[in-house]
Amino acid sequence: MREAGSTPTRPDAQRNRERILAVALTELTRDADAPVSLIAKKAGVGQGTFYRNFPHREALVLEVYRYEMQQVADTAAQLLRDRPADRALREWMDRLARYAMTKAGLADALRAATSGHGTLAQVGHGPVTEAITLLLEANERAGGIRPGMTADDFLLAIAGLWQLDPRSDWQPRAARLFDLVMDGLRAGAAG
Repeated sequence: MREAGSTPTRPDAQRNRERILAVALTELTRDADAPVSLIAKKAGVGQGTFYRNFPHREALVLEVYRYEMQQVADTAAQLLRDRPADRALREWMDRLARYAMTKAGLADALRAATSGHGTLAQVGHGPVTEAITLLLEANERAGGIRPGMTADDFLLAIAGLWQLDPRSDWQPRAARLFDLVMDGLRAGAAG
């Protein structure tokens, strides 16, 4: 975010930043310890350009996480536009699971970047909480889930997702977990 009155980002500078983020996502997902120099080289930028955009490794890792979590969160509204509320919620859970399982290497980089800082929840929690709230409220209005469910309730209910091994055949287990969560959300529904 730019502050009011700040100079707009030049298009080439914005492209450099986007390339760095794209390469960082790939490299950090593959190897949590991927060197910054490798990321800069693969992005086609020099060290100076890299550090102008991301003053330290932690800033890069947190921005990759923030961007990715925003992408996951943004799908909630898209799904609600095209599907009934209950299908949108269930499909969003599947997308969240795919994100969580395919970005396991990024999770290791995040743990290293945020150890002792407590910043991870601040970076990704907001957009995801907003997406969950949007989905739960749509389902409650439709009469498909019990009233009064919160995003925190939902996150606790699906917490088992983060116990699955991404190197295993995790999809059937995640599907069973989410089906149980959906059954629980429907219990006591108005509709």
